Amino acid sequence: MKVVIADDEPLARERLRTLLAAHADIDVVAEAGDGRTALQACAEHEPDLVLLDIAMPGIDGLEAARHLAAFEPRPAVVFCTAYDAHALSAFDAAAVDYLVKPVRPERLEAALERVRTFTAGLERGRGEGGAGKRRTHLCARLRGSLRLIPIEDVHYLQAEEKYVVVHHARGEDLIEESLKSLEEEFGDRFLRIHRNCLVARHELVELRRDPEGHVHAILRHGAQPLEVSRRCAAPLREMLRER
Repeated sequence: MKVVIADDEPLARERLRTLLAAHADIDVVAEAGDGRTALQACAEHEPDLVLLDIAMPGIDGLEAARHLAAFEPRPAVVFCTAYDAHALSAFDAAAVDYLVKPVRPERLEAALERVRTFTAGLERGRGEGGAGKRRTHLCARLRGSLRLIPIEDVHYLQAEEKYVVVHHARGEDLIEESLKSLEEEFGDRFLRIHRNCLVARHELVELRRDPEGHVHAILRHGAQPLEVSRRCAAPLREMLRER
């Protein structure tokens, strides 16, 4: 079983590494001191398990777990934290188990057994996706690495076959998520202008009709107008009038 340890405290990582050394089937493939580095390590090594601290700088453990739930293959997540008050949020983020520091050997053993059951369930096609509160970043996989895109930097999202193209302040990236799921998660931030396109509310400047009668959205940072469907045009005009 390949394992990534993510904790911003070196002594905590060392303790987990020592406890795991007692298990012959465990291979610690990477360590990380924050959520961003943990996600990068998971993209590179495709671990079976991530031992994840919750309170970490930058992207915390809860948000990192929500990103990991969308990874393929999806690793199991076990939270390791000094604060048991986070337990409910941890299971909302689809954690397999929740360990309170200092982690006891017998408690870690029980968690590893749960992970083995979880992994077997995924292999039989019975794994379930994660839930949890809204993310602050989108995660693009790039040939064994990843790029985290802050939601506030996204200008618009456009579906292309099985991918969504994220047009953002620093360029474009592909993510393997559906436009529908993104609309459900970020509906207060994005407006649907077409069946294949969501636009950030703050990016929409105006609607224009061309000589052929087609309506297009003009964006604050858009290189070109975007097509607006007839179905979406009326509610968009109403929203612009109410600004």
